Amino acid sequence: MATFGDLVRLARHLRGLTQQAAAERLGVAQAVFSRIENDFIEPDEELQSGVSRAFDLPRDFFSITDTVYGPPVSVHTMLRGKKSEVTRRDVDMITAELNIRLFHLRTFLQNVNYEPDNELPMLDVEHYGSVERIATIVRTFWKVQEGPIRNLTRLMERAGVVVGESDFQGASVSGVTFAAPGRPPIVLLNRDHPADRLRFTLAHELGHLVMHRFPTPEMEDEANRFASAFLLPPDEMREVFRGRRITLELLAALKKEWRVSMQSILMCAQSVGAVTPNQSRYLWQQISARGWRTREPVSLDFEADRPTVFPTILRSHVEDLGFRPAELVCMSRIGDANFVRFYGSFEDQKQPTRPRLRIVN
Repeated sequence: MATFGDLVRLARHLRGLTQQAAAERLGVAQAVFSRIENDFIEPDEELQSGVSRAFDLPRDFFSITDTVYGPPVSVHTMLRGKKSEVTRRDVDMITAELNIRLFHLRTFLQNVNYEPDNELPMLDVEHYGSVERIATIVRTFWKVQEGPIRNLTRLMERAGVVVGESDFQGASVSGVTFAAPGRPPIVLLNRDHPADRLRFTLAHELGHLVMHRFPTPEMEDEANRFASAFLLPPDEMREVFRGRRITLELLAALKKEWRVSMQSILMCAQSVGAVTPNQSRYLWQQISARGWRTREPVSLDFEADRPTVFPTILRSHVEDLGFRPAELVCMSRIGDANFVRFYGSFEDQKQPTRPRLRIVN
């Protein structure tokens, strides 16, 4: 159960502040602020009001009783992006946001029961021997048809994974996974990244959820291989490539069909032996020369698979249970600006495809 000091630290991390900067906002010495975070100072009315103003959060935020989790042992390796650009401050901010979203899941699932259609399998790499085999098993277990996966977000939501979007406060991160006992796992994706990158990131995070209960040195490479095999099944892709010359034009056409990046398709072609080393070297040079390593042509973009579970849970509170949007913001305990940053405004939300929900109240 969270203490007042735990929540002060959570608020500081959410705002990306050092102890010194937070102490200055509160108007106390750093040593005093450290004692507050470590629960050596009993919070009175003045202190509670002070931290509320310092971190621009409602006073109710500091009475949350949920457990506050630190970064999972895998959070560093699960953060997708250039590792050199992901700082300790970034990890703290993201972990704080994930803790708050877990609190929101518990709060709003008290009134609405989310009923997944599928299960999320747990498959050990050592037992099954091959990451690619595990990807095939998951597709089979979920009864995925041959060919491209049309909506990966919805496929994972049907297995009980809550997918959300975040700006990660500018951190160089594509996605992150967080799981806590008794709560559905959460995958957050960077809403500012192109859809092809987000699809691969989502499949990468699925690989972690399926294969990695404990961290290993190989887990990032395994998750990447899982994502490739899950989105581009090797046996199917051999048939796709058969008798065809791999060119930039073909990669562009297949991107639209399979909804993954040209680079992912080229790497798949290399792995199944559909392109010679000289051909692949030439294609990589062409991709680099055009600046496509960082951003592939906008003309090839496709619409991202938007999350549906949490938007539907919020809408069910309004449309089925009679809550006003302002009441949901109050229940979130993070204030209007943070609520909109996490979930968007109700006016901006499109009606999502409704997952299976059961009204509890």
